[in-house]
Amino acid sequence: MLKWRPLGFGFTLFVVISLVLLFYRAEDDEITAPLLKTLDIIPSVLSDAEILNVDWDDLDYPQSASHAEATHSRPEKNLDPITGRANATLLMLTRNSDLDEAVKSIESLERTFNHAHNYPWIFLNEEPFTATFKKRVATLTNASVQFGIIPREHWFQPDWIDEEKARQGRIRLQQFRGAYAESVSYRNMCRFYSGFFFWHELLQPYKWYWRVEPGVQFFCHLDFDPFAYMMENKKRYSFTLSMKEGPRTIPSLWSTVRSFTSLHPQYLARSNAHKFISEDKGHNYNLCHFWSNFEIADLDFFRSPAYTAFFSYLDGTGNFYYERWGDAPVHSIAASLFLPKDQIHFFGDIGYRHYPFQHCPQGDSWTRGKCECDVENNFDYQGDSCTGKFQALFDEIV
Repeated sequence: MLKWRPLGFGFTLFVVISLVLLFYRAEDDEITAPLLKTLDIIPSVLSDAEILNVDWDDLDYPQSASHAEATHSRPEKNLDPITGRANATLLMLTRNSDLDEAVKSIESLERTFNHAHNYPWIFLNEEPFTATFKKRVATLTNASVQFGIIPREHWFQPDWIDEEKARQGRIRLQQFRGAYAESVSYRNMCRFYSGFFFWHELLQPYKWYWRVEPGVQFFCHLDFDPFAYMMENKKRYSFTLSMKEGPRTIPSLWSTVRSFTSLHPQYLARSNAHKFISEDKGHNYNLCHFWSNFEIADLDFFRSPAYTAFFSYLDGTGNFYYERWGDAPVHSIAASLFLPKDQIHFFGDIGYRHYPFQHCPQGDSWTRGKCECDVENNFDYQGDSCTGKFQALFDEIV
């Protein structure tokens, strides 16, 4: 059950602004715009003492439909009777300078899977693709290919970010030798993949997507369609690799997550995977996340009220730039909290490498897939991998 603590100024301010907005609605932009901007900073106003303490193991879940269902959900259909395909696309975010690495990834996935299915490819860039890039990529597949530009407001650092504060944050992370500590473009990418990619006009017709990075390798020949598997087994998010995040990059992420879930406990799914990301009922984050450079997912999960509200709350802190929040922990935390755990899937039979880590299928999956990887070179249960922790969710006695 919910356990209440006394609420202070932050929550009172939130309630007052909400009531004013309900009164004015959208009839006067001059009034609502600054009020909405005030709402954007609420995450930095709420303190730990003002957070509702939600025990995720003892929550009185609402009986209504899941809040992870999208308002604009594409209808769930069977496979296309003519093409045999799901309503899905392969997505790559890349630059013109990444052409050689992009070619390697496309050739690898086409050879092991897509030559038999011809799922369409979408390539996104913050600037126009060159004719050379388009021509070379288009020759690698018989599937349709589209090239898109990311809207400026979805990519570049927002004007409301305090650049001096962001610069100081980059310097602090550099002192700890954090990955991509000084990179603003990396932060742009993390924010884009956290909150905007699924709204891009080229992705609007699609319900499913497979994220493909430049320079990755797929080891096994798939004798099944992962999209069809997701549909038939009612899965909504999937991964092949998992690991722990660097704590220096996300010092305030978990307190912000706790604040959001305290204000919106209705978004927490029944039988969710919160034990994958926390070992003390949500009080602390264990840093586990699905490595999102590979993910096959239902785009309507990201378009859902739960996820979009979650991202907006996170984004309002500015900590994609003041710190270095990554899309992997954002996606992973959202999937672990807002989806039932049986809607998250580990694709153990898809061999995959993104330097320096790889997943190599084991046993019959390796043989059946004619996998090219060394079965001994498998990150699943090494070092900071969290895959065993995910699998343990399904070993519990109910």
